[in-house]
Amino acid sequence: MGFFVGTLVFLVIICLIIAASCIKIVPQANAYVVERLGGFLTTWSVGLHFKVPFIDRVAKRVTLKEQVVDFPPQPVITKDNVTMQIDTVVYYQITDPKLYAYGVENPIMAIENLTATTLRNIIGDLELDETLTSRETINTKMRATLDVATDPWGIKVNRVELKNIIPPAAIQDAMEKQMKAERERREAILRAEGEKKSTVLVAEGKKESAILDAEAEKQAAILRAEAKKEATIREAEGQAEAILKIQQANADGLRMIKEAAPDKGVIQLKSLEAFAKAADGKATKIIIPSEIQGIAGLAKSVMEIAENK
Repeated sequence: MGFFVGTLVFLVIICLIIAASCIKIVPQANAYVVERLGGFLTTWSVGLHFKVPFIDRVAKRVTLKEQVVDFPPQPVITKDNVTMQIDTVVYYQITDPKLYAYGVENPIMAIENLTATTLRNIIGDLELDETLTSRETINTKMRATLDVATDPWGIKVNRVELKNIIPPAAIQDAMEKQMKAERERREAILRAEGEKKSTVLVAEGKKESAILDAEAEKQAAILRAEAKKEATIREAEGQAEAILKIQQANADGLRMIKEAAPDKGVIQLKSLEAFAKAADGKATKIIIPSEIQGIAGLAKSVMEIAENK
């Protein structure tokens, strides 16, 4: 009895294990390729699935995420017979799990070999300088070729990048010397352009300075002329004002004489004084009109009487 119970328990446990093994949960971004009796049955997508024990089996678990594979450097020869090392990076994604499982024995190795041969074909049509400056063109051609070739394997090549292009050491030395010479040439050109601009700026500065000096001298001459003109005008105005005051004084004197109504004797005396001033001690001979001779004699008599006293 005990043996029977133990056997029953053992069978129940075995059944549970088998039933559990028949329940499969496919995670996100994955797919399972299922075979029945060695032949392809179906592809399980995300979710819960059941399989028939001992008849169905999961032949391959496939990830549907985009994957990256970095291939080691490959020796390639350019059109001008330069051997260089180029390593590539391929971004691919599995789009058909069935084709991926049954299309090729080792998909990654197949992609690597296909990448190497495609790269050699493309680089063989380019010279060294074109290879170094045409990365984008090479990437595009390689992606297009690999994408077509990997379609039967259920793989889509999204992008191909040239990671490193390593020319021979002698070529690298020559390129470095060429780059150094180019930098020195550019430096010499920039220095010459700088000196040229400096010379032009100095000449322009001198020209501007000369123009400013001429303008300043012109302004100074104008100011001197205006000052001289103003001085001449003020001097003329002063002289005119002096003459006007003298004439005014003479007119005032005549008016006062007229208002005083002098008699004939006073007028004759004034006339005598005028003749004396006209002589000013320099004339040796004075002609006196007859009208004032009598007055002159009278004045002399008066002077002699004054002296006798």
